[in-house]
Amino acid sequence: MGKIIGSYIFPHPPLIVPEVGQGAEARVIRTVEAAKKAAKSIAGKKPSTIIVITPHAPLFQEYIYISDAKVLKGNLEKFRAKDVSLAYENNLDLVEKIISISKKHGISAGGIEPGLFRGFWDLNKLDHGAIVPLYYIDKEYKDFKLVHMSITNYPLEKLYKFGTCISEAVKNSDENVVIVASSDLSHRLTHDGPYGYSEYGEKFDNLIVDCIKEKNIKEILSIDDDFREEAGECGLASIVIMLGALDRYETEPEFFSYEGPYGVGYMVSRINVIKEKTAEKTEIYDKNPYVSLAKKALETYVITGEIIGVPNDLPDEMLKNKAGTFVSIKKNGELRGCIGTILPTKENIALEIISNAISSGTRDPRFNAVREDELDSLSYSVDVLLEPEPIDSIEDLDVKKYGVIVRAGFRTGLLLPNLEGVDTPEEQVSIALRKAGISPKENYSMERFEVIRYGE
Repeated sequence: MGKIIGSYIFPHPPLIVPEVGQGAEARVIRTVEAAKKAAKSIAGKKPSTIIVITPHAPLFQEYIYISDAKVLKGNLEKFRAKDVSLAYENNLDLVEKIISISKKHGISAGGIEPGLFRGFWDLNKLDHGAIVPLYYIDKEYKDFKLVHMSITNYPLEKLYKFGTCISEAVKNSDENVVIVASSDLSHRLTHDGPYGYSEYGEKFDNLIVDCIKEKNIKEILSIDDDFREEAGECGLASIVIMLGALDRYETEPEFFSYEGPYGVGYMVSRINVIKEKTAEKTEIYDKNPYVSLAKKALETYVITGEIIGVPNDLPDEMLKNKAGTFVSIKKNGELRGCIGTILPTKENIALEIISNAISSGTRDPRFNAVREDELDSLSYSVDVLLEPEPIDSIEDLDVKKYGVIVRAGFRTGLLLPNLEGVDTPEEQVSIALRKAGISPKENYSMERFEVIRYGE
């Protein structure tokens, strides 16, 4: 039985390689020294395989590229250091296990047939995101096989799930594995840096450093895409995949260094693996009890046909309060179902979520019912509706803040607030009218409402 014996976060600026930096590496000496320390630590563990996750390997939409060549090699020629050249045997057995297990969980991963994409003629060449950390590791230790993989645009929760697939594959092997997450942080720390400045850059880096130190994985998984984009980060996905791979282990982080003198944040850290957890694994990629309850309700119904009871460990507001709720389900970023109640129909919010989650997944007339083999590909959000209030004019609407309800006789249409692609109140009302089958020329009333949104 294989196991993960250590994990590390390495930055990947080529300038920390002396043959590239030509003296410029002196400005990031703390990073250089920390990289040497991490490499010595890896050598001390003597792993049989090292998995490197890098954002600079070929990147595909909703597909995690894993190099499948027998030999993985590359150099830093594009950084004027052709003599920095590395080559390793690929651990193809482990690669196949990762691909197979990921497929069972609805995650697409694997290699690419040579010649299929002309733009990626060097598909199996090691990129600088892999070579830079391997440069330091190789100086201390060489007796290992390599697995070289990229990232993709999956939500963070799904990337974390992919990490658990890696862990399962390792467990089903005979390997002692070290995982290296190749990751620069924000690229927008200074005004004179090559990517410009954003106030979110330092905030992002501080958050990641603190979360790694404090093992606050839930906070990392709650980072939204706008924050990531504003910060100009590079490699959060690598870190999240690594954290997912560590899900079954008890760990202890050890922070080595952080600095950003060139306007880019560089962190070096080790996450020590203590032992495998004995308790049943907690699915940490479910952000909160509202989302977790919706997910559990639908999964149980699809797999067993049974409606779950209300768990007794939910927050009081879910057990004592009543409210209408909407449960939205997405698959690979696309809507897969959304059904809800404007006003409460059940004894409490928990029962409302259970009912609407099952309806969203199995009774939305726009979609076929969710199949069991899709469950691992789904993400959920739950909207708890606050009490609606009548409005007299479309000018009382704000598409980001308020949802809208339109009524004419027995016909009612609702649209939630802050939906992608709905940018004006006019669009919002028009869609709600169409959903209700109400003509814009009819007399209809409008109400607005706010929601508390959990999840995406």
